[in-house]
Amino acid sequence: MLRDVSDSRNSLRSDLVCGILGLLLHDPALDAAAEICEGLSLLQHRGQDACGIVTCGPKGRLFQCKANGMVRDVFDDKAIAKLVGGMGVGHVRYPTAGSSNHAEAQPFYVNSPYGVVLAHNGNLIDSAALLQFMDATAHRHINTSSDSELLLNIFADNLQQTGKFRINEEDIFNAIGGLMKQCKGAYACVAMIAGFGIIAFRDPNGIRPVGMASRKSAAGKDWLFASESIVADAGGFSDWKDVKPGEAVIITRSGVARRIVGEPATFAPDIFEYVYFARPDSVLDGVSVYRSRMAMGDALAEEVRKVLSAKDIAVDVVIPVPDTSRVAALNLAQKLELPYREGFIKNRYVGRTFIMPGQQMRRKNVRKKLNAMALEFAGRNVLLVDDSIVRGTTSKEIVQMAKDVGAKKVIVASCAPPIRHSNVYGIDMPSRSELVAHGRTTDEIAEAIGADLVIFQTLPDLITSVRQFNTSIETFDCSVFTGEYVTGGVDEAYLAHIESLRADHVKSKVPVGKGTNGIDGCPARDPVVTPSASVNGADDTVGLHNTWNIS
Repeated sequence: MLRDVSDSRNSLRSDLVCGILGLLLHDPALDAAAEICEGLSLLQHRGQDACGIVTCGPKGRLFQCKANGMVRDVFDDKAIAKLVGGMGVGHVRYPTAGSSNHAEAQPFYVNSPYGVVLAHNGNLIDSAALLQFMDATAHRHINTSSDSELLLNIFADNLQQTGKFRINEEDIFNAIGGLMKQCKGAYACVAMIAGFGIIAFRDPNGIRPVGMASRKSAAGKDWLFASESIVADAGGFSDWKDVKPGEAVIITRSGVARRIVGEPATFAPDIFEYVYFARPDSVLDGVSVYRSRMAMGDALAEEVRKVLSAKDIAVDVVIPVPDTSRVAALNLAQKLELPYREGFIKNRYVGRTFIMPGQQMRRKNVRKKLNAMALEFAGRNVLLVDDSIVRGTTSKEIVQMAKDVGAKKVIVASCAPPIRHSNVYGIDMPSRSELVAHGRTTDEIAEAIGADLVIFQTLPDLITSVRQFNTSIETFDCSVFTGEYVTGGVDEAYLAHIESLRADHVKSKVPVGKGTNGIDGCPARDPVVTPSASVNGADDTVGLHNTWNIS
């Protein structure tokens, strides 16, 4: 749908709803950058604010290009040509408030020990304690306000404890196992050690997705890590496997090593990946996103039938809110034997409202992005199908657009249950008070968005819609619907704090370099300066030259 969620402001921000990618070509004489760039473009739906690639070339030298903007704008032929080497890591990022410096684009890099690069999707919930550990014990400086840099430094510090001149796979497994004991929250990561290989690991609950695939080449096997399987499909890779919860995977040109290094925990992938974030042509944890959305439509149809019968309302036409809800809307229409029509025409050259910072910008862009065709609405009782209703701002605009072109009644059906709670695992939901469903009944939600009626999918039906395709998944992270957080460690004080930082009215008011040094309001040791002026040549990234926008 046209998303109406706000972007957050944590003292140390998580990089939310991101796409990660790692590629190792068996032939080191080939350059991986062009293919990484193509892969990132396939993950662009996961973040349009910033992107970056770091590659590893001869003698372990690293090459970097990252900046704010979409993949097609950052990586032209000149930029790609400067990224030398047969392995690399890439990242696309959802916008976090105030994160305008190129230094906060990923991947992140530390030179000690061994030269480590990391791209991260998720959110740490214990980062205040981790930052204190970095300061008092590890003596490592965190230069940005991203918890991804913090995660990288935890990993690097654990590697450094080996004290070795050269590390091996056992050392890496031990370092990641230690990280999983230290870090709490959601994280899917792809890393690279200069001259060694690429690594992927996933939190013990498996909340955020990442998988791997291989491809035969003339020289041997090429290997891929990615957030979604679509990257493997498009690149000619096969044998897609999900990285398991708590698992670390190390790939070098000599082979592949996999090991569960995290302590056993409840496997709970985020169900919102299937509702909204993932591409329909991806498969996550053995579940086809497309098939799950078809099933959501079938289940929602039964709920709609029941509610409409009780209300004695007849619907003339089913219209999806582009794009995510199309699959579910079509199945719903078929199940109810109603006409399915494309009543909203989308301008594809306006950015997704979901990832637009600020309420005013989201509201203005709804009508720029969608046009309602009167011939499908005029004089009809219309059933609009959307993937979910979050803040309600976008939904209200869309309902009004339908009425402006003559709809008699507008009923809104949501493929997801009412969202009443904050997400702390990497989805940038607004605070609870800004969620339209928080503290409201279904009738009150309908009144708030201007609809004649709102019908929500039930949570059991949503879970069944996904789980039926992989019954080994016993539960999902449904915290935005239930307020139950699978990792623990999320109390009212934590929620109140992050909500105080996520509200639209504070997003542009947190000054850089004042008051905090890291996340969750941890007091600064000294003022942290995130420079806007150029450092290291063309960019303010510390330690690794950035070739972006250099002729």
